[in-house]
Amino acid sequence: MKIPSLLLGLLKPKSNKPEIESYGQNDTRLEVEQIQEIIEWIFASLLNAGYLGRSHLIWDLGNQSWKQVALMGLLKDEPVFLYRCSDRTSPAPEHSCWRLMPEHPSLRIYQLETEES
Repeated sequence: MKIPSLLLGLLKPKSNKPEIESYGQNDTRLEVEQIQEIIEWIFASLLNAGYLGRSHLIWDLGNQSWKQVALMGLLKDEPVFLYRCSDRTSPAPEHSCWRLMPEHPSLRIYQLETEES
């Protein structure tokens, strides 16, 4: 019997150190220095918030659905971030939304949040 990858992700133990899982990074046209700056900024934000554990960073080119990755992060109560590489963000999973993080000067970083009823 094959276990769906989403369920396998839920079975992994929680990390006790800061860790960022990156998705789509190799497809961006950003310079290595830009990518490093963005990742360092997210790490600093997580550490300032006192968060130790796994988080997720999606490099969104606007041509792919990231709903499964986003949903996995939500179900595991792990922060999910999106860096918008195109003109618009990919749709968020149902009952959630991408919140712009205006603290970053690029105005291209979003955090996934659940919508209030």
